[in-house]
Amino acid sequence: MIATPLLVQLRRCLAMSVTLVAALLLSACGNSQQTIPESGPRDHEYVIGPGDTLEIFVWGQEELSTTGIVRPDGKLTTRLVEDMQASGRTSTELARQIEEEYSEYVREPVVSVIVRGFVGVPEQQVSVIGEATTPSSVPYAEHMTLLDLMVAVGGMTEFAAGNRSVLIRNINGEDRSYGVRLDDLLKKGDISANVALEPGDIVVITESWF
Repeated sequence: MIATPLLVQLRRCLAMSVTLVAALLLSACGNSQQTIPESGPRDHEYVIGPGDTLEIFVWGQEELSTTGIVRPDGKLTTRLVEDMQASGRTSTELARQIEEEYSEYVREPVVSVIVRGFVGVPEQQVSVIGEATTPSSVPYAEHMTLLDLMVAVGGMTEFAAGNRSVLIRNINGEDRSYGVRLDDLLKKGDISANVALEPGDIVVITESWF
């Protein structure tokens, strides 16, 4: 069994790595104190990704209706077609593709695709690394905010320096960084510290040394 002091040391090494990454990102991406630009109107349409659970309903053909999970390679196997590309398509686009494939076997098939379990493609996820209770990536939801994301990952650890956290956002192909005030938002209820998120955003939470 690893001694407790060694565990503490390992944790601090990991925290130092996250802090270093955050510092490098700040240096490479720009001033973290810039105001986060407001998102303009956008049509957010969910794109299927590996790991998504799909329900395929074929009207009048109960034996062809099925439920499946998109494989890590982005493909899906149905009862009539193997290795159909699903990742990167909307549910409507996939339904039309299945109809086209099934038309060889069924007269004028009518197909609906319903996403039951959401994972999404990386470009449509938002991520938290560092001192989050559960560092992870979650599917972006329309009108998602920083508060929504923190609730999804269970908040911060007791070691987090919430007001020194950084949001990384890709704008026109360039990664930019912005400071976010998670302590103010989560501990003080300061709603002015809440910000709108965009697909692909990354939040870096560093450790407090004091």
